[in-house]
Amino acid sequence: MAVSARWTVGAVVGAVALGVVACQPSSFEDTLDEWFDFIDTGSLTPEEAPPHYPDDRGVLALISELEMAAESTMADYDRSDFPHWERLDPQFGFGATYSFIEGRCTSRDAVLLRDATGDVTLDPDTCDFAVGPGGGWLDQYGVIDRESGELRDYKWMTNSSDVDAEHIVALGEAWRSGASEMDLETRTLIANDALNVVISDPSANRSKGDQDPSTYLPPGNFRCEYVERYTQVKVKYGLTVDPDEHSALRNAATECITKGELE
Repeated sequence: MAVSARWTVGAVVGAVALGVVACQPSSFEDTLDEWFDFIDTGSLTPEEAPPHYPDDRGVLALISELEMAAESTMADYDRSDFPHWERLDPQFGFGATYSFIEGRCTSRDAVLLRDATGDVTLDPDTCDFAVGPGGGWLDQYGVIDRESGELRDYKWMTNSSDVDAEHIVALGEAWRSGASEMDLETRTLIANDALNVVISDPSANRSKGDQDPSTYLPPGNFRCEYVERYTQVKVKYGLTVDPDEHSALRNAATECITKGELE
């Protein structure tokens, strides 16, 4: 039985025993709250449980908590050091809404379902997507046209295979910021955390690569949320920032606060 979702799915409604899940639009914070509730149950040991973010502090307060340190090198880095797009696990923080695909579909499937717009369904038996009229995925990163220097129209995608699931804190950046010294379990959480993944246009993803905010910030609508979530991920996992990265985050956050897009 296929399950339908819209951009940011909030509530589970219907007969769970029959595997029927109806989803209502909500805020991304609702999904995060479910993650924090999961931590509070004690399913993770105190040593393993990451801090609770976001909380009632503003983004500048979180930025001030970041430890500054020079980045390490990419020596010995391999993308396989961060097992990603794993079978969905409650620890990844997508919340109870996605329990119907836990152990069946992957975290990539979950982020595509969460970030879909309109009539998009996921079959939990096959993990295949079906897109109905008006359904699809809209990139929010944005891409700057090299010739005009202007922001291109946001890419609209109707085939799940055309959509990238992108890490806000890139895995290479995480490696250089302290994850090289972390265990495989923690790196798996970083690579699959609902807070750290979002859909994007592949062109936007390639434009970013593994850069940090000192050299890349999304030029489009997602910019301020990107700054906030990037900071939250770094604080949550104790990842460091270099001085240029710290300045870029603070400047971007201040601009977003001035525009009323962040607190």
